[in-house]
Amino acid sequence: MSKTLRITRLTLKEAMSRRLIPAGIMVSFLYIVLFAVAYNFAQDRGVQVITGQRSRALVSIAMASLTLSGLYIVNLLAGFLALFLSVGAVSTETDSGSLHALLARPMRRSQLLLGRWLAYALICSVYVSVMAGLVMIVAALINGYITPDPAPAIGLMVLAMLFLVTLSVFGSTFLPTATNGAVAFTLFGLGWLSGVIQVLGDTLNNASLLNLGVTVGMFIPSDMLWRSASYYVQSASVLAATNVFKGALPILANAPPTPGLVMWGMLYPLLLLGGATFIFSRRDI
Repeated sequence: MSKTLRITRLTLKEAMSRRLIPAGIMVSFLYIVLFAVAYNFAQDRGVQVITGQRSRALVSIAMASLTLSGLYIVNLLAGFLALFLSVGAVSTETDSGSLHALLARPMRRSQLLLGRWLAYALICSVYVSVMAGLVMIVAALINGYITPDPAPAIGLMVLAMLFLVTLSVFGSTFLPTATNGAVAFTLFGLGWLSGVIQVLGDTLNNASLLNLGVTVGMFIPSDMLWRSASYYVQSASVLAATNVFKGALPILANAPPTPGLVMWGMLYPLLLLGGATFIFSRRDI
């Protein structure tokens, strides 16, 4: 375990030396500042147009929806970060030949792979937790919007990022870096498309579309986990609005996640990590 943690520490230092983490912090800080400015502007305009109880309710729904949009962008940024960090977890060293020097030491391939995975998982988990928390704090300070259940929402967003990290690490054990990047980002987009297909199937009462969307979503559950997280962020008024439209918004869910989905979101990355370890341990390098 000490060797695994050493690889984790070295991977974190590598991310710092390549300025990935400092650059991510700067860009993320800029996003939070812009979100706060836009949120404050929307709040001021909302106060100006309030003329009655109905206007107040509409402004409340609009501000809650803006909070959800801010969290959705955080989810997208975290997804890009997860894939960019881990797309060359193994393949970069394999292509350059430096992997021979690393494995020349008394170290198992599984320890190297797990150390890399732990570092990327830690970075993405901290990123999602901090960024989502800051968006919720901005909403609370400016508008007084208190997220109903922040803990399960952030937990599900973290699960989505852990899946993407593990998927990318899995691909890096047998694909070149460029190919793995293309495949990983395509699957990331396909996961989002599965949510659109599910919404269309539900809205049109088309069982075939709904089953197709659910099937694809189970293989690429990042979007399903995000939409499940969105349920815990929505206020009662927003939930009522989405129920009226039968949840016809591809980035939101109007029902809590099933226990099976949550269990699958935790089990699936472990299965992928086990598969990555198996492939990497038997790969000819």
